[in-house]
Amino acid sequence: MADKLRCAVIGAGAIGLEHLQSLTSCPRAAAVAIAENHPLRAREASERFKIPRSYADFRELLEQPDIDAVTIALPNHLHAPVAVAALEARKHVLLEKPMATNVKEAAKILNAAKKMKRMVMVAQNFRFNRHTQMAKMLIERGDLGEIYHARCFWLRRGGIPRIGSWFTQKRFLLDACLHLLMDFDAASVSAQTHAKFGPRGLGETDWGKSEIDPRKPFDVDDYSVALLKMKSGRSVALEAGWAAFVAPDAREYGIDLLGANAGLSLYPARLIRNSPDGFETIQLNGVKVPHSEDRVHHFVSCVLDGKKPLVPPEESLKIQELLDAIYLSSSTGKEVRPK
Repeated sequence: MADKLRCAVIGAGAIGLEHLQSLTSCPRAAAVAIAENHPLRAREASERFKIPRSYADFRELLEQPDIDAVTIALPNHLHAPVAVAALEARKHVLLEKPMATNVKEAAKILNAAKKMKRMVMVAQNFRFNRHTQMAKMLIERGDLGEIYHARCFWLRRGGIPRIGSWFTQKRFLLDACLHLLMDFDAASVSAQTHAKFGPRGLGETDWGKSEIDPRKPFDVDDYSVALLKMKSGRSVALEAGWAAFVAPDAREYGIDLLGANAGLSLYPARLIRNSPDGFETIQLNGVKVPHSEDRVHHFVSCVLDGKKPLVPPEESLKIQELLDAIYLSSSTGKEVRPK
């Protein structure tokens, strides 16, 4: 393959602009085109990043033979159809999370990647976070001993992204926690969701560039809780909320791991262990991490070097299975046992 990966970005909203920023700063990539059906967004992105070509229809972009890979930053319901089309056009794909809206659609992506012998990676940015990588190194070294419980959470006081936009029509923080555990197989899932702020038009923030349709309802949860009993015997508790009356001095998001020999708390990364004087907390700093902290740079290098990505699509499919189980449990009020 050439020294530089010729890339295009599909979707020039807020996350698409992040992709363009990463691509234009990556010495091994060339940002050659974008696809964006909103004329103003397309023009702004092209001018800001000096992108030579812009297409209103992503299908036309996929027909271009000089594009090796695409990054996809579109509304969730478009992830699967656009990713499959890109793979069938023999493009490598970096896909923003979530992989799809359900496991059936996610499986189509994985099958297309295998059939076309192309790389697909879901852009799980927390796996690349420096603190996550430092935590992973400690876990693999055995510092925590047997990890028996994990908690991951993302709780905002008021952070619903643009009520009426596509972003409020389904989502969760789970991938980084199970990545640290290297445990993706749940024996059972129990969950409950609530929607107490969004339906009343409360808790909104102005993040994002999606158009707002006042006719669209807020039809998803703004607070979710789940308990996963893993086949390994571990337990994993999850909490995610776009809006809630949480304490202002509390961490907005994090992962807590309980081990037989020590505990680990993120973000930031802190090791909690015994000492001669009792418990001690050690801040993890100054450690060289094994992977780029930029998910786009990592994807580019993996394609060019033929290496397995930090986010294998098979693990992303497992995450989608668990998300489906969480919503099924919530909607039925029953424990769900994933296949």
